Amino acid sequence: MEKIKAVCFGEVLWDVFPNHKKIGGAPLNVALRMNSLGIETAVISQIGKDKNGEEILDYLKNSGISIEAVSVTSSYPTGAVQVTLNEKGAASYEIKHPAAWDKMEVSKIMEELARKSDVFIFGSLVCRDEISRNTLFNLLRATTYRVFDINLRPPYYKKEVLEKLLRSSNFIKFNDDELFEISEMMGSKFNSLEQNIKFMAETFLPETICVTKGNHGAVLFHKQKWYYNSGYKIAVKDTVGAGDSFLASLITKLLQKEEPQTALDFACAMGALVAGSNGANPEITMPKIQGFMFPK
Repeated sequence: MEKIKAVCFGEVLWDVFPNHKKIGGAPLNVALRMNSLGIETAVISQIGKDKNGEEILDYLKNSGISIEAVSVTSSYPTGAVQVTLNEKGAASYEIKHPAAWDKMEVSKIMEELARKSDVFIFGSLVCRDEISRNTLFNLLRATTYRVFDINLRPPYYKKEVLEKLLRSSNFIKFNDDELFEISEMMGSKFNSLEQNIKFMAETFLPETICVTKGNHGAVLFHKQKWYYNSGYKIAVKDTVGAGDSFLASLITKLLQKEEPQTALDFACAMGALVAGSNGANPEITMPKIQGFMFPK
């Protein structure tokens, strides 16, 4: 059986914590997790010609994901984000602009990867700069199945760009705050989670909408049916990357034709285990997930 191919487009950067730094960026986090679950993944991004960029390239070469579409520029620095954690481990971010990943020019390699992909995953943050935004819209035209991972980072988003991205998407993932903010922005008068999900589904016509609710799990609206998981209890170390691993796991299981409820439960467990570990990309094995979901 031919391997499922995923392409993740967007920021590859350093998450800089008060006393250490880790490689991250939502598209890379998603790609690494999907790769660990047996999906053939590629990343489209750009790094600077600097020490931070060299370290990212070395890391990516050992990661098992395709980096043929990770370009290097000497005009802009490798991306960096200052991460601040509150007492509950929840993260806030200061994202430096412009960075190398803001200035991606479309290329033949990118177009070919997009065209051959079974799933093309992108976020809203990469659209903060016109150059990468135009490249994304070019690539979306070449793809067949598009997953929009909404990642609202003030002040880096505009209604008209979000609207265009929403209309381009087969699968949309929000957290609950993002759902309420964007639904209201698009004209919803509703107050409940389900009503706003229905509103977004009827307005933008994706096949799937998923909304994460932090430690309260997630809601999946897939092919007009509802699925729920109320979360798994875990001691949170930090929430960085938990949503990315959740999304990667959910898409992987749905692409592998798992039942939607099974896929959602698995994804919630993965997200919880990442939140219970340090950093965005801890190694999490299948036995560990099975033991966590079904303790003896």
